[in-house]
Amino acid sequence: MHLVYPVVVAALLFSAGVYGVLARRNAILVLMSAELMLNAVNLNLVAFDVWLRDRLHGGQVLTLFTIVIAAAEVGLGLAIVLLVFRNRETIDIDSLQTLQESREGE
Repeated sequence: MHLVYPVVVAALLFSAGVYGVLARRNAILVLMSAELMLNAVNLNLVAFDVWLRDRLHGGQVLTLFTIVIAAAEVGLGLAIVLLVFRNRETIDIDSLQTLQESREGE
């Protein structure tokens, strides 16, 4: 198997994820872009695991750990986004300058 093909696809996925994190204003799209970057890392881990013919399959094990961490990130991230939307009625990242609530009368 040629290693160039999955590495190029992973680089394209990672660069699309970086663009999504830097250019998007919607918090959910930023989380999806971070997941895209993690998937690019997973693709590299599995590709190098197959290319190196690792008998312990360390790349695949690390990929499983990354998937578990990504699932936890999505759960916490969406919970935070829902709480921010409930309090501020927007998920536009640029309009959220601070997480401190404004006090009435000050």
